[in-house]
Amino acid sequence: MAGTLYVVPTPIGNLGDMTLRAKETLESVSFVASEDTRVGGKLLMLLGIKKPLLSYHEHTSRNATEAIVSRILAGEDCALITDAGTPAVSDPGERLVAECAEAGITVCALPGPCAAIVAISASGLKSRRFCFEGFLPENARERREHIAELAREKHTFILYISPHDAERYLAELADALNDRKCVLCKELTKLHERYFRGTVASINEQFKSLSPSEKKGEFVFICEGAPEEEAFWQDMTVEEHVEHYIALGMSKMDACKAVSRDRKVGKGEIYKIINR
Repeated sequence: MAGTLYVVPTPIGNLGDMTLRAKETLESVSFVASEDTRVGGKLLMLLGIKKPLLSYHEHTSRNATEAIVSRILAGEDCALITDAGTPAVSDPGERLVAECAEAGITVCALPGPCAAIVAISASGLKSRRFCFEGFLPENARERREHIAELAREKHTFILYISPHDAERYLAELADALNDRKCVLCKELTKLHERYFRGTVASINEQFKSLSPSEKKGEFVFICEGAPEEEAFWQDMTVEEHVEHYIALGMSKMDACKAVSRDRKVGKGEIYKIINR
């Protein structure tokens, strides 16, 4: 009889947030698949648990994934953990979950810590509908295009930002979002937890004034969506509208596609106008 894959959330900073059920699950499984076995091993040690650990991260090979699936099919239970928070959410563990589901293995996900949910619950921004965007693309052109898309997003959106990207990414977000209300959450649940509230532009200025040590930490960025009535391009010609997106780093073709979506007309009509 096949075993079960347990998706086990781990604390994002405060060990006290480890649930009793999560601890009991880690004690009961045959082995643990961990994003970083050093981090996973430290957690198990603090919980007083001894279990075999296998590394499972973004560079894990297909063969290694299949080996884990085979062990579960043979009857072993596996707990999937990430370095912090809920596995398989903006996390390489999603591949293992997908492979197990495809193989007919029972996947049992436990509730627990998730930085995105912690952040939005404290943000004060609209949360009835929101979108989770995870990390922005590392490629500069792709990131600019993605931020331009987010500027049109109608719902509150959530981003994760790594410490070495924070200053650069906040400046780029401020260029596109400027006076939108947002919250920047730093080191959630940890000793130096902090919330920056204001407009994207004001928070960017606050952040630039921090000391290097104050800029360290993991960040969650939450921003309000574009108002329904907002149409920044309303007084622009089609040519000006296209140039606006090109100035944000898009290619001419992608800019035309964006204008087509904004104006709800065919791309062919946009091409005709700008090529007259």
